[in-house]
Amino acid sequence: MATLVLPTANRRLESYTTGEPIVFPSKETTKNFNRIAFAAAHVVADPLADTDPWLDTAIDWEKTVHFRHYLWDLGLGVAEAMDTAQRGGGLDWPGARELIRHTLEAAKGRPGVKVCCGIGTDHLEPTAGIRIDDIIRTYEEQIEAIEAMDGRLVVMASRALAAVAKSPDDYVKVYGRILAQVRDPVIIHWLGEMFDPALAGYWGAADHTASMENCLGIIRDNAAKIDGVKISLLSRDKEIEMRRKLPANVRMYTGDDFNYAELIAGDDEGYSDALLGIFDAIAPAASAGLVRLSAGDLQGFHGILEPTVPLSRHIFQAPTRFYKTGVVFLAWLNGLQDHFIMVGGQESARSLLHLAELFRLADKARVLHDPELAAARMNRLLAVHGLA
Repeated sequence: MATLVLPTANRRLESYTTGEPIVFPSKETTKNFNRIAFAAAHVVADPLADTDPWLDTAIDWEKTVHFRHYLWDLGLGVAEAMDTAQRGGGLDWPGARELIRHTLEAAKGRPGVKVCCGIGTDHLEPTAGIRIDDIIRTYEEQIEAIEAMDGRLVVMASRALAAVAKSPDDYVKVYGRILAQVRDPVIIHWLGEMFDPALAGYWGAADHTASMENCLGIIRDNAAKIDGVKISLLSRDKEIEMRRKLPANVRMYTGDDFNYAELIAGDDEGYSDALLGIFDAIAPAASAGLVRLSAGDLQGFHGILEPTVPLSRHIFQAPTRFYKTGVVFLAWLNGLQDHFIMVGGQESARSLLHLAELFRLADKARVLHDPELAAARMNRLLAVHGLA
């Protein structure tokens, strides 16, 4: 345990004493999860790179890959080069391609580990003359690059398509063309506007219910080329509704960082697998909970995962797109990286009060690996803000 003084919303300072961290599950117990579980992993910036951090991408490849090994050791798959890795928010396509290459190379030495890789249209220049065929060609270029590395694909939502599409038919055309040519079944990602405002109205409708039906139509028409769909709408009810309408061979991968415990546990009509940014932050608890679930211990699963939900809701609070700051902050507190510097300067995206509450909630969720180290690092941050 450790004691430190943290700021509160009423501008006071209060003493806080940490509890006991969770016990990491053994490697033997994490081999046979009864759910597929991917953690969307963050990238570690290079703090000594001589760059303009708001403009240039500088990644510490060694530490970034080391973090992937940490996730694999806990039995989790890695969802690479996606939103948590600041894709489109500091990580451009050349950086994403290099990141995917590093991760796939690392995975070759670990038989049986899972990796899926995000592809999109983020290298398409945003000009007024963009056409649907340009979007298709850009998707094809990224598909070709990742399939050449033997990477499994996650087809990410396209900002360009959201901006250019005039009707659901444009989505049908784009997804029909690219799914017809992928080598292996892919995961389709529906990222909601709370994560990326540029994706509002995706699938050709402003209303999520209508958008869902448009998306389901594309999935049904291309079911043989789709392993699953990941939706990130932060709505339990919408995910369950869509899950129940999917073709039998298509999985639902929850991207709901507010309700993941309930959705993974499932109900009498099915369950969701997982592809979650929060699993980066709570990896030991996610792994330990999945061990319990796989053993038929539903109460034990909820006992481990439910305390992490308030932490996740805090990390992903609006503006949700800044959740990466909390994920990286927690990795730093836990000694998984030596600094709290982010690609794009995003360490400044959350307030000190937000980070102080994150510390408390992480402790209550038992995901501070070494409370004394975490407290020492929190004190350093407080000192930078004049509170020590």
